[in-house]
Amino acid sequence: MTTVSTAKGAALPWSGLLALSTAAFTAVLTELLPAGLLPRMAPALGVSEARVGFLVTGYAVASFLAAIPVTAALRGLPRRPVLVGTLLGFACANTVVALSSSYTVTFGARLLAGVMGGTMWAMLAGYAARMVPVERRGRAIAVVLAGITLALSLGVPAGTALAGMLGWRTAFGILAGLAVLVVVWIRLRVPGFPGELPGARVPLRGVAVLPGIPAVLSVTLFLLLGHQVMYTYVAPFAAHSGYDRTDVVLLVFGAATVVGIWATGVLVDRWARPTLLGATTLFVAVMCVIGLCGDSPAVLLTSVAGWGVAFGGAPTLIQTALVNASGPEHADVATSLQTTVYNAGIAGGSFTGGLALSGWGAGALPWTALPLVAGALAVVVLGRRHAFPGTPVEAEKRLVGARGTARPAPTGPQTTNNSRPGPYASPK
Repeated sequence: MTTVSTAKGAALPWSGLLALSTAAFTAVLTELLPAGLLPRMAPALGVSEARVGFLVTGYAVASFLAAIPVTAALRGLPRRPVLVGTLLGFACANTVVALSSSYTVTFGARLLAGVMGGTMWAMLAGYAARMVPVERRGRAIAVVLAGITLALSLGVPAGTALAGMLGWRTAFGILAGLAVLVVVWIRLRVPGFPGELPGARVPLRGVAVLPGIPAVLSVTLFLLLGHQVMYTYVAPFAAHSGYDRTDVVLLVFGAATVVGIWATGVLVDRWARPTLLGATTLFVAVMCVIGLCGDSPAVLLTSVAGWGVAFGGAPTLIQTALVNASGPEHADVATSLQTTVYNAGIAGGSFTGGLALSGWGAGALPWTALPLVAGALAVVVLGRRHAFPGTPVEAEKRLVGARGTARPAPTGPQTTNNSRPGPYASPK
């Protein structure tokens, strides 16, 4: 029997959290690796580079469509087998991509990977929250979500370079092997948790209207809309600013996101609300500065660094707020809703930025993003009661008070036959 320490101040279960972080790394790399391999994959599959680009689009669409229904269908199953199943799905999909010479078969494998991605993203934050006591929840989520930042800043460039040396099929084969290794790691070091008992399940619409959930989802949408308006078209904006080194701009942004997620991990469990207010305020300020003075390369790069710090910490802060509002036992369903909103924000922000770029030019992009990011800040300011309280412990007390009953304290090994476990009960 694997146990989870619930003593206040106990050390984090680092091995298990890093296994979940590596699972996140694997999912992001699976999603985005084709984007760096368009010229190599297109001739081998007999299609244009644009159609290879659709392999990324297909993944995103499948993830968007699958997150809510698949999570709802699987919510009663034990959590660790579901997580292992998603990773084995990634391994199968990447193996097919590595071996296939048919674009149709490859596209089908990418759709499978997208379904696995939508299912995994709905699980990770809630899983991390159940592995630790409430006062360590934010840091645990930060550790897991660091896998996303590492995949974006290091994994995709490294995967692209590896494909250049060994071939793109080998790169996908290695990615499939990584998924299998993570399965072994999870089996050894990540505790198992039961699914939701039938009588204890809150309907999907019930989770969506829990106090605080609509506000957290609104902040997610506004932030992603504003972010994607700029990020999707960072190359034309950099050119408009007289600085055509898009690679340097992206490098600065990526390095700054690492700083942002590290700082958030340090602050989130004690100062969650001030940290989120600071991040969103910094985001708003950066859009103003870029809009007014973005024609200076020095100002541009400094502002991009501030943008990266603000956005790097945002996913951890928002996911922590979501888990606090839903409770860890409903976090999978709540996060599936957030996954859908997240992808809608990516699509909507890219579309909105494209309209602004074609209609008014690159100089209009910061001013298009500004009201969206300001909307996120306004929701955070107004959402103090339920969505964005001071700390996870404060959120837990309010959640218990709203339910009118106390949560059972984890006092030792618990069974899952006839009793519902606490949020960080001793797992099987």
